[in-house]
Amino acid sequence: MATETLAGTEVQVDDEGFFVDPTAWTEDMAKELASHVGVDELTEDHWTVIKFCRSDFDAKGESPTLRRVSTEAGVPTKQLFQLFPKKPAKKMSYVAGVPKPKGCV
Repeated sequence: MATETLAGTEVQVDDEGFFVDPTAWTEDMAKELASHVGVDELTEDHWTVIKFCRSDFDAKGESPTLRRVSTEAGVPTKQLFQLFPKKPAKKMSYVAGVPKPKGCV
């Protein structure tokens, strides 16, 4: 396991940069994580997705799928691709500090 410094705090991450301990995540870290995946600014829509990912992970113990975010958080799939281009499920989970969703490569 590697460590990474985000928002002045060292956190343990796996080989793809996902948090080993999702409880170590902070909103300040999300801004840095977003820049790592090409998202320059976190808008209110980004935060809606990020907060849903975190609460759903807390409730279910796994990262939500795109379909779940779309239906439960009310964010259309097309918009998820605009907010987190190319690999939205992986990127939104990464920025939210939760594990990579099952099925993501």
